[in-house]
Amino acid sequence: MNEKPKTSFEETLAKFILPEKCTGCAACVITCPFNCLAYVEEKPKLISECKSCGICSKICPQYTDSKLLLEKFVFRNERKPEENFGVYRQIVIARSTDKKILDTCQDGGVVTTLLTFALENGKIDGAIVSKVEKTKPFYPKPVLATTSQQILQSAGTRYFYSPNLLALQQAIKQKNIRKLAFVGLPCQITAIRKIQMLPLKKYAEKLKFTIGLLCSGCFSYNELMKTLKEKLGINPEKIKKMNIKGKLIITVKSGKQKKVPLEQIQAFIRKSCKTCTDFSAELADISIGGLGLKGWSLVILRTENGEKLYKEALKRKLLEEKPIQKQKSSLRLLILLSRKAKERLPKDFHKFPD
Repeated sequence: MNEKPKTSFEETLAKFILPEKCTGCAACVITCPFNCLAYVEEKPKLISECKSCGICSKICPQYTDSKLLLEKFVFRNERKPEENFGVYRQIVIARSTDKKILDTCQDGGVVTTLLTFALENGKIDGAIVSKVEKTKPFYPKPVLATTSQQILQSAGTRYFYSPNLLALQQAIKQKNIRKLAFVGLPCQITAIRKIQMLPLKKYAEKLKFTIGLLCSGCFSYNELMKTLKEKLGINPEKIKKMNIKGKLIITVKSGKQKKVPLEQIQAFIRKSCKTCTDFSAELADISIGGLGLKGWSLVILRTENGEKLYKEALKRKLLEEKPIQKQKSSLRLLILLSRKAKERLPKDFHKFPD
């Protein structure tokens, strides 16, 4: 029996992924067993001879449509026709009850609350998150948070791409880190699930749960910051917070806000984001986003593992919730944006070889 030839990195990237479709998630970089790849300017770069082991093609979130296989792996069943935004067990509106978290967080502080609860109760030893780079205004960088204070410092959304898998690579090398949570974008969650399904055990055995962030796309940092500074008079060094609620709302350190119509900045969405078909992180244990809510978060509990963690935090009154029926506009927006993302799927996508 002839063994199927392995796919090389060059074939994966050049023939199937293409530069404008590579998400820059860094999954191929961290899993290459021969250290052939480096992460350069938000992309993988071949730095030594590729051995054509094929791992990069197996874990790349853009290489072939394996969503059905991944759903069966994660949920042990297939989605129902009415599950427009993926398999789920429950969907609620929630927020933290901790004032310190609410004063710092993006919307309802649910991600920060769940990570802090998990860390303080020994469910995890650390969490892969992103925080603002000190030397570059409002620029996110991936980090391993191992204290409640570090988790709190990572709260908030930057709307620029952070390759959190790079921090995962560093975390698994630490012997004292045995249980990890991973927070990331839909493309990164897909890569995580492919890593677990393969499996690459050194990663899979330490990952205990994933939190996916609802995402319509990330902005190009240089292009957006240049426009904000030169055309809108916003100094990047004075930005305290960004949020999207129909418009890009920028809060500066003085407390003042400036609102930018999305039409003015849509051109700065990263090219790879425009081909993404997953708005709501459909493969995560828990998916969370703002979706027009003020001071609250929309929470999609997808797996038994994720639901258990959330319910424990709720029982201890670390969170408060209200039914999704009280915020039907957010549910309608979730369905609309999920459907719009699905429309990006190329007609010939299923023709790509496994």
